[in-house]
Amino acid sequence: MNGIINVYKPLGISSFDVVRQVRRLCKIKKVGHTGTLDPLAEGVLPICIGKATKLVDYIMSENKVYETALMLGIVTETYDREGSIISETAVSSNTEEIKEAIYQFVGESYQLPPMYSAIKVNGKRLYELARKGIEIGRDKRHIIIHNIDITKIDLPIINFTVCCSKGTYIRSLCYDIGHSLGCGGTMWNLTRTSTGQFNKENSVKLSELNEDNILDYLIPMDKVLEKYSKITIEDKHMKLLLNGGPIKDETIYNNNLSNEFELYRIYNEEGGFLGLGKFIDESLKMEKLLI
Repeated sequence: MNGIINVYKPLGISSFDVVRQVRRLCKIKKVGHTGTLDPLAEGVLPICIGKATKLVDYIMSENKVYETALMLGIVTETYDREGSIISETAVSSNTEEIKEAIYQFVGESYQLPPMYSAIKVNGKRLYELARKGIEIGRDKRHIIIHNIDITKIDLPIINFTVCCSKGTYIRSLCYDIGHSLGCGGTMWNLTRTSTGQFNKENSVKLSELNEDNILDYLIPMDKVLEKYSKITIEDKHMKLLLNGGPIKDETIYNNNLSNEFELYRIYNEEGGFLGLGKFIDESLKMEKLLI
Protein backbone atom coordinates (compact mmCIF):
# COMPACT_ATOMS: atom_id res chain seq x y z
CA MET A 1 0.00 0.00 0.00
CA ASN A 2 1.63 3.20 -1.23
CA GLY A 3 -0.08 6.58 -1.35
CA ILE A 4 -1.43 9.53 0.58
CA ILE A 5 -4.62 9.97 2.59
CA ASN A 6 -5.91 13.49 3.19
CA VAL A 7 -6.97 13.09 6.82
CA TYR A 8 -8.88 15.74 8.76
CA LYS A 9 -7.37 15.70 12.25
CA PRO A 10 -9.82 16.33 15.10
CA LEU A 11 -9.18 18.40 18.21
CA GLY A 12 -7.59 16.82 21.24
CA ILE A 13 -5.09 14.42 19.70
CA SER A 14 -1.57 14.79 18.36
CA SER A 15 -0.45 14.36 14.77
CA PHE A 16 1.40 11.20 15.79
CA ASP A 17 -1.84 9.84 17.27
CA VAL A 18 -3.26 10.08 13.74
CA VAL A 19 -0.21 8.27 12.35
CA ARG A 20 -0.64 5.48 14.90
CA GLN A 21 -4.30 5.01 14.03
CA VAL A 22 -3.66 4.93 10.27
CA ARG A 23 -0.75 2.53 10.81
CA ARG A 24 -3.08 0.21 12.72
CA LEU A 25 -5.75 0.35 10.01
CA CYS A 26 -3.46 -0.28 7.06
CA LYS A 27 -1.13 -2.67 8.93
CA ILE A 28 1.95 -0.98 7.49
CA LYS A 29 4.81 0.34 9.60
CA LYS A 30 5.97 3.06 7.22
CA VAL A 31 3.45 5.84 7.85
CA GLY A 32 4.22 9.53 8.37
CA HIS A 33 2.47 12.88 8.58
CA THR A 34 3.28 16.01 6.60
CA GLY A 35 3.43 18.78 9.19
CA THR A 36 2.59 18.82 12.88
CA LEU A 37 -0.77 20.03 14.11
CA ASP A 38 -0.93 20.57 17.87
CA PRO A 39 -3.68 18.83 19.87
CA LEU A 40 -5.39 22.23 20.19
CA ALA A 41 -5.58 22.50 16.38
CA GLU A 42 -7.73 20.65 13.89
CA GLY A 43 -7.62 20.36 10.15
CA VAL A 44 -5.92 18.97 7.08
CA LEU A 45 -3.11 16.50 7.81
CA PRO A 46 -2.01 14.47 4.76
CA ILE A 47 -0.72 11.05 5.82
CA CYS A 48 1.88 9.27 3.67
CA ILE A 49 1.86 5.48 3.56
CA GLY A 50 4.55 3.07 2.37
CA LYS A 51 6.89 4.47 -0.29
CA ALA A 52 4.93 7.74 -0.19
CA THR A 53 6.76 8.56 3.05
CA LYS A 54 9.61 9.60 0.73
CA LEU A 55 7.37 12.46 -0.43
CA VAL A 56 6.82 14.03 3.00
CA ASP A 57 9.32 16.86 2.38
CA TYR A 58 7.77 17.72 -0.99
CA ILE A 59 4.27 17.95 0.47
CA MET A 60 5.42 19.86 3.55
CA SER A 61 7.10 22.50 1.38
CA GLU A 62 3.75 23.70 0.01
CA ASN A 63 1.89 26.79 1.27
CA LYS A 64 -0.60 26.39 4.12
CA VAL A 65 -3.90 28.12 4.88
CA TYR A 66 -5.12 28.53 8.46
CA GLU A 67 -8.19 29.98 10.12
CA THR A 68 -7.38 31.31 13.57
CA ALA A 69 -8.82 33.22 16.50
CA LEU A 70 -6.53 35.67 18.31
CA MET A 71 -7.31 36.66 21.88
CA LEU A 72 -5.88 40.10 22.62
CA GLY A 73 -4.90 41.16 26.13
CA ILE A 74 -3.60 37.76 27.27
CA VAL A 75 -0.16 36.17 26.94
CA THR A 76 0.47 32.53 27.85
CA GLU A 77 3.72 30.60 28.13
CA THR A 78 2.81 28.43 25.12
CA TYR A 79 1.33 31.28 23.00
CA ASP A 80 -1.98 29.37 22.93
CA ARG A 81 -4.87 28.88 25.37
CA GLU A 82 -3.45 25.64 26.76
CA GLY A 83 -0.60 27.44 28.50
CA SER A 84 -0.52 29.22 31.85
CA ILE A 85 -1.33 32.93 31.66
CA ILE A 86 1.74 35.07 32.30
CA SER A 87 0.23 38.52 31.69
CA GLU A 88 -3.11 40.25 31.18
CA THR A 89 -3.45 43.75 29.77
CA ALA A 90 -6.44 45.88 28.80
CA VAL A 91 -6.98 46.27 25.05
CA SER A 92 -7.02 49.95 24.14
CA SER A 93 -6.47 49.78 20.36
CA ASN A 94 -9.26 50.67 17.94
CA THR A 95 -10.24 48.68 14.84
CA GLU A 96 -8.00 50.59 12.43
CA GLU A 97 -4.98 50.22 14.69
CA ILE A 98 -5.64 46.49 14.98
CA LYS A 99 -5.93 46.07 11.21
CA GLU A 100 -2.71 48.02 10.66
CA ALA A 101 -0.89 45.88 13.23
CA ILE A 102 -2.06 42.66 11.57
CA TYR A 103 -1.45 43.62 7.96
CA GLN A 104 2.14 44.72 8.66
CA PHE A 105 3.05 41.04 8.93
CA VAL A 106 2.12 40.28 5.30
CA GLY A 107 5.24 39.61 3.26
CA GLU A 108 8.65 38.14 3.97
CA SER A 109 10.05 38.26 7.49
CA TYR A 110 12.00 36.35 10.11
CA GLN A 111 9.98 34.72 12.87
CA LEU A 112 11.15 33.47 16.26
CA PRO A 113 9.67 29.98 16.88
CA PRO A 114 7.96 29.47 20.25
CA MET A 115 9.77 27.50 22.95
CA TYR A 116 6.81 25.12 23.00
CA SER A 117 7.52 23.66 19.56
CA ALA A 118 8.87 20.44 18.10
CA ILE A 119 12.01 22.04 16.68
CA LYS A 120 15.19 20.25 17.71
CA VAL A 121 18.18 22.14 19.14
CA ASN A 122 21.24 20.06 20.01
CA GLY A 123 19.13 16.91 19.78
CA LYS A 124 16.43 18.13 22.16
CA ARG A 125 12.89 19.17 21.28
CA LEU A 126 12.27 22.74 22.40
CA TYR A 127 9.06 21.77 24.18
CA GLU A 128 10.98 19.22 26.27
CA LEU A 129 13.24 22.01 27.53
CA ALA A 130 10.32 24.40 28.00
CA ARG A 131 8.50 21.89 30.21
CA LYS A 132 11.55 21.88 32.48
CA GLY A 133 11.46 25.67 32.70
CA ILE A 134 14.49 26.04 30.42
CA GLU A 135 14.42 28.72 27.73
CA ILE A 136 17.26 28.82 25.22
CA GLY A 137 18.19 31.02 22.31
CA ARG A 138 16.85 29.92 18.95
CA ASP A 139 17.35 31.22 15.45
CA LYS A 140 14.68 33.19 13.66
CA ARG A 141 13.33 31.46 10.57
CA HIS A 142 12.61 32.99 7.19
CA ILE A 143 8.87 32.85 6.46
CA ILE A 144 6.44 34.34 3.96
CA ILE A 145 2.92 35.39 4.85
CA HIS A 146 1.24 35.69 1.47
CA ASN A 147 -2.09 37.02 2.68
CA ILE A 148 -4.12 37.78 5.80
CA ASP A 149 -7.90 38.16 5.60
CA ILE A 150 -9.57 39.53 8.74
CA THR A 151 -13.00 37.91 8.93
CA LYS A 152 -14.30 39.26 12.24
CA ILE A 153 -13.34 41.71 14.98
CA ASP A 154 -15.25 41.25 18.21
CA LEU A 155 -12.81 42.46 20.84
CA PRO A 156 -10.91 40.97 22.46
CA ILE A 157 -11.22 38.23 19.78
CA ILE A 158 -9.96 38.72 16.22
CA ASN A 159 -10.70 36.06 13.58
CA PHE A 160 -8.55 35.93 10.47
CA THR A 161 -7.35 33.59 7.71
CA VAL A 162 -3.65 33.27 6.87
CA CYS A 163 -1.97 31.90 3.74
CA CYS A 164 1.68 31.30 4.57
CA SER A 165 4.83 29.38 3.77
CA LYS A 166 6.15 26.23 5.39
CA GLY A 167 7.57 26.80 8.85
CA THR A 168 5.25 29.63 9.86
CA TYR A 169 3.99 29.40 13.45
CA ILE A 170 0.55 30.95 13.79
CA ARG A 171 1.02 30.97 17.56
CA SER A 172 4.08 33.18 17.11
CA LEU A 173 2.19 35.38 14.66
CA CYS A 174 -0.58 35.90 17.24
CA TYR A 175 2.00 36.66 19.91
CA ASP A 176 3.79 39.15 17.64
CA ILE A 177 0.54 40.94 16.71
CA GLY A 178 -0.36 41.29 20.39
CA HIS A 179 3.13 42.54 21.19
CA SER A 180 2.90 45.11 18.39
CA LEU A 181 -0.36 46.42 19.88
CA GLY A 182 1.15 46.62 23.36
CA CYS A 183 -1.47 44.40 24.98
CA GLY A 184 -0.22 40.92 24.18
CA GLY A 185 -2.01 38.20 22.29
CA THR A 186 -2.61 34.46 22.35
CA MET A 187 -3.83 32.05 19.68
CA TRP A 188 -7.23 30.82 20.86
CA ASN A 189 -8.27 28.46 18.05
CA LEU A 190 -6.62 27.08 14.92
CA THR A 191 -7.86 25.18 11.87
CA ARG A 192 -5.66 24.24 8.92
CA THR A 193 -7.93 24.34 5.89
CA SER A 194 -5.34 23.44 3.28
CA THR A 195 -1.74 22.44 2.64
CA GLY A 196 -0.80 22.59 -1.02
CA GLN A 197 -3.45 20.78 -3.06
CA PHE A 198 -4.94 19.07 -0.01
CA ASN A 199 -7.89 20.93 1.45
CA LYS A 200 -10.67 20.54 3.96
CA GLU A 201 -13.30 19.86 1.29
CA ASN A 202 -11.56 16.74 -0.07
CA SER A 203 -10.38 15.39 3.29
CA VAL A 204 -11.74 12.45 5.25
CA LYS A 205 -12.43 12.59 8.98
CA LEU A 206 -10.21 10.29 10.98
CA SER A 207 -13.29 8.81 12.66
CA GLU A 208 -14.65 7.72 9.27
CA LEU A 209 -11.59 5.64 8.31
CA ASN A 210 -11.64 1.89 8.85
CA GLU A 211 -9.92 -1.24 7.53
CA ASP A 212 -12.63 -1.78 4.92
CA ASN A 213 -12.61 1.67 3.32
CA ILE A 214 -9.06 2.97 3.78
CA LEU A 215 -8.07 2.05 0.22
CA ASP A 216 -10.96 4.14 -1.11
CA TYR A 217 -9.24 7.25 0.24
CA LEU A 218 -5.71 6.38 -0.87
CA ILE A 219 -4.39 8.89 -3.41
CA PRO A 220 -1.69 7.55 -5.80
CA MET A 221 1.75 9.09 -5.37
CA ASP A 222 1.99 10.49 -8.88
CA LYS A 223 -1.41 12.18 -8.59
CA VAL A 224 -0.23 14.43 -5.77
CA LEU A 225 2.79 15.37 -7.88
CA GLU A 226 0.85 16.48 -10.95
CA LYS A 227 2.31 19.99 -10.80
CA TYR A 228 5.51 18.42 -12.19
CA SER A 229 5.67 17.68 -15.92
CA LYS A 230 5.68 14.07 -17.09
CA ILE A 231 8.53 12.29 -18.92
CA THR A 232 8.32 8.76 -20.33
CA ILE A 233 11.62 6.88 -20.55
CA GLU A 234 12.35 4.19 -23.12
CA ASP A 235 13.21 0.72 -21.88
CA LYS A 236 16.76 0.99 -23.26
CA HIS A 237 17.54 3.68 -20.66
CA MET A 238 15.79 2.02 -17.74
CA LYS A 239 18.63 0.00 -16.18
CA LEU A 240 21.01 2.96 -16.10
CA LEU A 241 18.37 5.31 -14.75
CA LEU A 242 17.23 2.97 -11.97
CA ASN A 243 20.84 2.37 -10.93
CA GLY A 244 21.30 6.09 -10.35
CA GLY A 245 23.13 6.85 -13.57
CA PRO A 246 22.52 9.95 -15.72
CA ILE A 247 20.84 9.68 -19.12
CA LYS A 248 22.30 12.07 -21.65
CA ASP A 249 19.75 11.99 -24.45
CA GLU A 250 19.31 15.16 -26.50
CA THR A 251 15.82 14.08 -27.61
CA ILE A 252 14.55 13.74 -24.03
CA TYR A 253 16.20 17.00 -23.00
CA ASN A 254 15.07 19.09 -25.97
CA ASN A 255 11.50 17.71 -25.97
CA ASN A 256 11.01 18.83 -22.37
CA LEU A 257 12.59 22.27 -22.74
CA SER A 258 13.94 21.76 -19.23
CA ASN A 259 15.22 24.32 -16.82
CA GLU A 260 18.16 23.02 -14.84
CA PHE A 261 17.11 21.33 -11.58
CA GLU A 262 13.37 21.40 -12.38
CA LEU A 263 11.65 18.24 -11.16
CA TYR A 264 9.77 15.85 -13.45
CA ARG A 265 7.53 12.81 -12.94
CA ILE A 266 9.30 9.86 -14.53
CA TYR A 267 7.38 6.93 -16.09
CA ASN A 268 8.37 3.78 -17.97
CA GLU A 269 6.91 2.85 -21.37
CA GLU A 270 4.15 0.81 -19.70
CA GLY A 271 2.96 3.87 -17.79
CA GLY A 272 4.44 2.81 -14.46
CA PHE A 273 5.44 5.67 -12.17
CA LEU A 274 9.09 5.50 -11.18
CA GLY A 275 9.62 8.65 -9.16
CA LEU A 276 10.99 12.15 -9.57
CA GLY A 277 13.94 13.14 -11.71
CA LYS A 278 15.68 16.28 -12.88
CA PHE A 279 18.14 17.47 -15.50
CA ILE A 280 21.67 18.35 -14.44
CA ASP A 281 24.13 19.35 -17.15
CA GLU A 282 21.52 18.31 -19.74
CA SER A 283 21.42 14.77 -18.33
CA LEU A 284 18.36 13.26 -16.66
CA LYS A 285 18.92 11.65 -13.27
CA MET A 286 16.55 10.23 -10.66
CA GLU A 287 16.06 12.51 -7.69
CA LYS A 288 13.62 10.32 -5.73
CA LEU A 289 13.13 6.68 -6.71
CA LEU A 290 9.70 5.43 -5.64
CA ILE A 291 9.65 1.82 -6.82
